[in-house]
Amino acid sequence: MKRALLALVLAAAAPAFPVFADPGASGLKVAARIAGPDGGWDYASFDPARRRVFVAHGGAVLMIEADTGKVHGDFAQGDHLHAVVPVPGTDRIVTTNSGDDTAKVIDANTGAVLASIPAAPDSDSAVFDPASGRVIVIGGDSGEITFIDPKAMKAVGSIKVGGKLEFPAPDGKGRLFVNAADTNEIVLIDPAAGKVLARYAMPGCHRPTGLALVAGGRLVSSCGNGFAEILSATDGKVIASLPIGAGPDAVIYDSRRGLALIPSGATGTLAVIALSGPHANTVIDTVQTQAGARTGTVDPKTGRVWLPTAQFGPPAEPGKRPKATPGTFQVLVLDR
Repeated sequence: MKRALLALVLAAAAPAFPVFADPGASGLKVAARIAGPDGGWDYASFDPARRRVFVAHGGAVLMIEADTGKVHGDFAQGDHLHAVVPVPGTDRIVTTNSGDDTAKVIDANTGAVLASIPAAPDSDSAVFDPASGRVIVIGGDSGEITFIDPKAMKAVGSIKVGGKLEFPAPDGKGRLFVNAADTNEIVLIDPAAGKVLARYAMPGCHRPTGLALVAGGRLVSSCGNGFAEILSATDGKVIASLPIGAGPDAVIYDSRRGLALIPSGATGTLAVIALSGPHANTVIDTVQTQAGARTGTVDPKTGRVWLPTAQFGPPAEPGKRPKATPGTFQVLVLDR
């Protein structure tokens, strides 16, 4: 996905290594920094079966053994990687690659590429859908969604939604929600019928990015204008609009602890939202992280949060993206 230049410029201006702050109400703070090879990054994911952290890291999947911190910087090959999706109950993961517009099926044990499947142009975010057993691949700029069968290792359908799509959230019952960044709404889709069922407007949300479906039938969307919108998944009614940091790009759902975690790369903060009831949604903590940390994942067992980032130099030209400083890529580990 094409990130907002403003967020990256702000991130570049922020301190590279903020002082470790005392923990707030959530108890979370930066407890470790795990260095990795240079390169860009996008989404991170957690494999609870093998206890691994995956980061889509440029041309390779970076893998970290969660219990030891051991880094495998070249676990699997890709082409401008965006997402790494562990497939439950199998020995496979699926990656998205905008460089060649494919979804690649990877052997989860060896990292070998088993299949390279043509997918929607600008293959970007992706999630596993437990209802169908498929991996949902979002073509961000193309507005098209591809459905991948990881066992048969082939595409089994697609739907053209249009617009600029960001992140999907299946409901586990056959329906799919996805953020539309250009229209500031959440689109409800019936994949089996191949049609759009509804569009939920978010008037207080500009350029929605991350999305999660949480307990109580609520949708949590991170917004480029520094807010999190919480909506009813049933009718799209806005339940709450909460201030977060600038430059968010993911909503990380910690279902065991009832928390939505939203990293913001421009401000170098993590908003912690307690989801204690259908209408009790509160930002209980703002954790200092590091500029550039805009995506991440959570270990459901321990509650540790993993956020990839790097240091940035000033933009080479006004209005251009700043470049990561060589030798500074790392994954922050937040713990209690």
